[in-house]
Amino acid sequence: MKFTLNWLKEHLDTDATLDQVLGTLNAIGLEVEGVENAAEKLAPFTIARVLTAERHPQADKLQVLVVDAGNGPLQVVCGAPNARTGLVGVFGAPGAYVPGLDVTLKVAAIRGVESNGMMCSVRELQLGEEHDGIIELPADAPVGANYAAWAGLDDPVVDVSITPNRQDCMGVRGIARDLAAAGLGTLKPLKVEPVKGEDAGPDVRTDDPEGCPAFFGQSVSGVVNGTSPDWMQRRLKAIGQKPISTLVDITNYVMIDLGRPLHVYDRTKLKGPLVARRAKDGESVLALNGKTYTLDAGMTVIADDAHVHDIGGIMGGEDSGVEFDTTDVLIECAYFTPEHIARTGQKLGLTSDARSRFERGVDPAFLEDGIAIATRLVTELCGGTPSDVTRAGTPPVTMASHAYSAELTEKLAGVSVPAEKQKAILERLGFAVSGSNEWQVTPPTWRRDVIGSADLVEEVVRIVGLDHVPSTPLPRAPGVAKPTATPEQLVERRVRRTAAARGLNEAVTWSFLSEKEAAAFGGGDWTLANPISEDMKVMRPSLLPGLLAAASRNQARGAETIRLFELGRRYFADGERLTLGVVLAGDRTPRNWKTGKAQDFDAFDAKADVLALLAAAGAPVENLQIFGEAGDHFHPGQSATLRLGPKTVLAAFGTLHPLTARAFDLEGTVIAAEIYLDAIPAKRAAGRMRTAYAPPALQAVTRDFAFLVPQDTPADSLVRAVKGADKQAIVTARLFDVFSGQGVEEGHKSLAVEVVLQPSEKSFTDEELGAISDKIVKAAEKAGARLRG
Repeated sequence: MKFTLNWLKEHLDTDATLDQVLGTLNAIGLEVEGVENAAEKLAPFTIARVLTAERHPQADKLQVLVVDAGNGPLQVVCGAPNARTGLVGVFGAPGAYVPGLDVTLKVAAIRGVESNGMMCSVRELQLGEEHDGIIELPADAPVGANYAAWAGLDDPVVDVSITPNRQDCMGVRGIARDLAAAGLGTLKPLKVEPVKGEDAGPDVRTDDPEGCPAFFGQSVSGVVNGTSPDWMQRRLKAIGQKPISTLVDITNYVMIDLGRPLHVYDRTKLKGPLVARRAKDGESVLALNGKTYTLDAGMTVIADDAHVHDIGGIMGGEDSGVEFDTTDVLIECAYFTPEHIARTGQKLGLTSDARSRFERGVDPAFLEDGIAIATRLVTELCGGTPSDVTRAGTPPVTMASHAYSAELTEKLAGVSVPAEKQKAILERLGFAVSGSNEWQVTPPTWRRDVIGSADLVEEVVRIVGLDHVPSTPLPRAPGVAKPTATPEQLVERRVRRTAAARGLNEAVTWSFLSEKEAAAFGGGDWTLANPISEDMKVMRPSLLPGLLAAASRNQARGAETIRLFELGRRYFADGERLTLGVVLAGDRTPRNWKTGKAQDFDAFDAKADVLALLAAAGAPVENLQIFGEAGDHFHPGQSATLRLGPKTVLAAFGTLHPLTARAFDLEGTVIAAEIYLDAIPAKRAAGRMRTAYAPPALQAVTRDFAFLVPQDTPADSLVRAVKGADKQAIVTARLFDVFSGQGVEEGHKSLAVEVVLQPSEKSFTDEELGAISDKIVKAAEKAGARLRG
């Protein structure tokens, strides 16, 4: 929300300086994002008159001007088509910085002719987009005077960040009201003079009381449209609004000044009554931005007997827009339900100044005054004969009152404010306060965000000043502080540190996905009723889409190796689930002298990371089983799940399916994994002491076995069978070689397993080792393997 200091003082009677205004705005919760001061930016530019203009001897499109900027004649080379003798414009001398060109002027030779500065256009001074020629000023403009001061551009522009709940501050008057309540001045009374109509009001009505409860209209005949007055244009230009015509500028001015969006129709382009109704599926409208939008039955529109003219509360249509030759107009002042506006804007992907106000909620009690002010401006600036006002529907102006006690400010916010001062603050903000001990407070119609006593406390405290809220530490219990982190938080810390130690980079992605992305990963159970956009509609059922999108952005920027992880939550109907996602893409190793090629990541890299992270999370890694095929988004035959038993899935990993990778614009092999931390069995608390380190007294014995198994036998089933052959003696077993080819019968493969045996009380004898070996071979045979000869 932008406004100028002088514009603010149209509503606020104050002698406060700019710094005082800025400080108070921040103190009461209206954050100042920035201040623009055109006077500083345009300080080097002065008003100058062109004394002579002659064609450049070396260029047909250039002229050599002699200009007077107050300090004697100077020669300037200019390419503007409107440069001519006698023109008064804006001159920049050598040394002046031109903001629109991002250059500092200096004396230069242009096609062999010396040029001492330049005559400037609107765009070059960042005052608009016009660039057809240099600025033309009135002939009586004072030569040599500072242009910004003469043009009234020395009024500072303040940019304030308005939170979604403060719909009342989407107009300059609302901000002035807050400042007055904070004691920075007095709010001036709003001058409202209804315009008496000379004939019947226009034929308007609302057939959609849910989307448009109230629709007021007033006609003015015989208007003369044209350019708006300088004072209005200066204010609109200062805040970035482009002046268009008097009628359009009036609607924009009232919207920014009072937070009341309006629309003006050319009556001669309408056919029949103007009706607020629901759109029909498939109807379309050509909006004022030049784009055509297809509508559905959930949207509120303004239409006549022929077709739709307006996307209600968001943007008008080109077909009925006013032009410079418009003579008869219909002024619309309606109330649109905020939730309907928000849904329609999101569906259409259409934003506008009107939408930003209506979806927050404009003042429903301001329709009468709003249309009176707009009609008064039209008749004063454009002339014409007004009609009566037609009032269709009823605006929702009833506000619920709330019980309130003055002690609540200290109880809830820790700030002690006298009851009399609290009452004065609330009344200056427009609240009605009644009662003696416990008050009944009724919010004004422009504060639909106040729904309880805690909101009233917030109003009092922010006007007193948020900097008065004390920073009070929580009481500290005597003795040694107890740990505050939950077991889940401790797991998160260990896993995050382990991932970083393994070279993974942490990413934080959105928890929202599009429906298409969610469907590719099993579909989402939570769909947002009011999403930011269609691409952020479903709460994620997987962390991988966000990580893959991040990997794609990194790859597009030239990253050769991508190792990302994210610790977050997936969302399902039965709740949130803590999950860790991993994505590996690009080169695992750089090109080397031996092969001349880089090495890609593979599924075993993901498996190694998954096992390490599961171990850090406290999972019983030695008891995990591998099951095939982790999901349709993985490459067939190149993925697996790690489970405790057949049902408890702790992780899924593998090579991403090429179609999935392509959907995220990823090139090459992409490896992904998800660890379901919520599925890890919780360990019983064993105190804070570590278990004593007790290394075995006797040396372990290592034996290698090679078995022949059918080609499709998973190695994990053999390793598990070997490990379970003697649970007391066998510490671990692991696969260390896979071989097929010469010496191995067709359809089979050789799996070599390293077995570590740990004696306890005494070393193994040869007989004991032989007995254990026999157990291992028999266990392998039960698993479908035989000892290789």
